[in-house]
Amino acid sequence: MKAIVSNVSGNTRMYLFLFLLTLGSTLGLQGSSLLYTNYAVEVGGFSAADNGLVVALREVPGFLCFLVVPLMLLMREHRLCVFSVIICGAGTAVIGMFTSFWGIAGAVFVMSAGYHFFETINQSLMIQYYDLATTPVVMGRMRGLAAGGSLAVSLMVFFCAGLLSYETMFAATGVVVMALGAACLFFDPSSPRVVPQKKGMVFRRRYWLFYALTLLMGGRRQIFTVFSLFLLVEKFGFSVRAVAVLYMVNYAVNWFFNPLIGRIINRIGERRLLTIEYASAFFIFLCYAWTDSAYLAGAMYVLDSLTFNFAIAVRTFFQKIADPSDVAPSMGLAQTINHIAAVLIPPLGGWLWVSFGYQLPFYCGMALTVLSLLLIQCMDREIARAGQRR
Repeated sequence: MKAIVSNVSGNTRMYLFLFLLTLGSTLGLQGSSLLYTNYAVEVGGFSAADNGLVVALREVPGFLCFLVVPLMLLMREHRLCVFSVIICGAGTAVIGMFTSFWGIAGAVFVMSAGYHFFETINQSLMIQYYDLATTPVVMGRMRGLAAGGSLAVSLMVFFCAGLLSYETMFAATGVVVMALGAACLFFDPSSPRVVPQKKGMVFRRRYWLFYALTLLMGGRRQIFTVFSLFLLVEKFGFSVRAVAVLYMVNYAVNWFFNPLIGRIINRIGERRLLTIEYASAFFIFLCYAWTDSAYLAGAMYVLDSLTFNFAIAVRTFFQKIADPSDVAPSMGLAQTINHIAAVLIPPLGGWLWVSFGYQLPFYCGMALTVLSLLLIQCMDREIARAGQRR
């Protein structure tokens, strides 16, 4: 335990609590995601349009994350965290029991509901319980933990593919996730010293840049999570084992690098780090659209994943401009805003892929990165204004 919480100032009980639940939610999300694409193509017979629709449905719970605020009237945040992870595990466990479009989509929806509600509260608790210097470090470590958990799932799939059925692999992953959630049921990491959170919706004009970047981040995330992996499977013919190997390389890189992101934020600031992310994303999307090399496409996928983790800088930026009592309701609203793009882009991108070619979704992603780069340059000004108000 000492190794887990080493060099973390603040509430170590909350850190350990979020550590276990982050591991559980990651196993659920990444385990289902790793298996889903090949399962959808090989068993479900999904087209790009079908895949886009399922992913859009998967993102609907993220759009509903503003409901976290009224749910906080019924139970405390940390309890809601636990039940969200258990629901995530239950959804993961049953995906492989279905072969029809709506059966698979429904199970994915349940998994996603648990994951998105957990992630909303998780971000809120980290911002509430840790100071400006510690929060990016904690977020980076949690990203590193997520990569490590994802690496473990990838190893499981690599060695079990061909030996176990999809149904068994989905079920085993889901049971582990539910067990990690259940282990935290009687764990209370809360502290009375934390600023009480508003229980109503919060929408403030002075948070406009955070809202705009959150919306664009949702679009950029969908290009990465939906279409880049589908490109590797459909165009380049990656098998489930090949995808597992790619994931292992990807997560090994992120496991090492993600804990460093917080320190990089503290050293160079959010604006510079996000400028690096979106400049890289522009080049990556261009490569996806133009390359005929499976190796280059795979390398771009790893780089894409690495730079996407820089997005925690958007949340640490919000911590610097927000009133402390606005954090929980704002995180719920942020997930909803993020998923406006997430709900619209997968079916639209799938239609563009089928109708005009696979390059079109990536060209749209390039346009999003340019707009993001322009807005990011306003961050230092907004932080200075927030400092003047205080």
